[in-house]
Amino acid sequence: MLEARAGRQRGHSLSGGWNLLLLGDGSPTRHLQLLTGQPVRVELIAMAADRSTSPAAPPPVEISELQSPLLRRQVWLCCGETTLAWAESWWNQEQADTHLQQRDQPIWLSLTRDRAELFREVDGLAQVEADWLAQRFGHAGPFWSRHYRFFRGGQPLTVIREVFSPALEHWLGNASVDHG
Repeated sequence: MLEARAGRQRGHSLSGGWNLLLLGDGSPTRHLQLLTGQPVRVELIAMAADRSTSPAAPPPVEISELQSPLLRRQVWLCCGETTLAWAESWWNQEQADTHLQQRDQPIWLSLTRDRAELFREVDGLAQVEADWLAQRFGHAGPFWSRHYRFFRGGQPLTVIREVFSPALEHWLGNASVDHG
């Protein structure tokens, strides 16, 4: 189970690079590729009907905006041998069939292949803990997490939750800036 707590703790704030990664509206897979200089490999864990038994925290409330039946996709995002993120997304089954034809491809590539416009809205940040994440990342938590929605034509298309490895501090610096 993923244990979440408030994203910003008193006396701490995110450093510049982490702010861009977590709050920016760019593609995290593109950011990982630019940071590491290596292509992002998507390791598909599962893609099946959502049965609300997430290995993580309860799903974001925003999935209620998606039309049932829902599909949930879970992946590891890796650059070279390093796992840099875990992600899960929720989709309406029909939308998933339309937009996720290459299931081992980053979502951003699938959604922008026809140069269609998208809008991303970050809905929440958290720090999370889970032994299974620590084992895969090779680092102890807590880990920075965010969830957001993609919209197309003013309608919610998908809800995505991502958890990032502390290994990203190699390129982004320390995540937190201590203000005392």
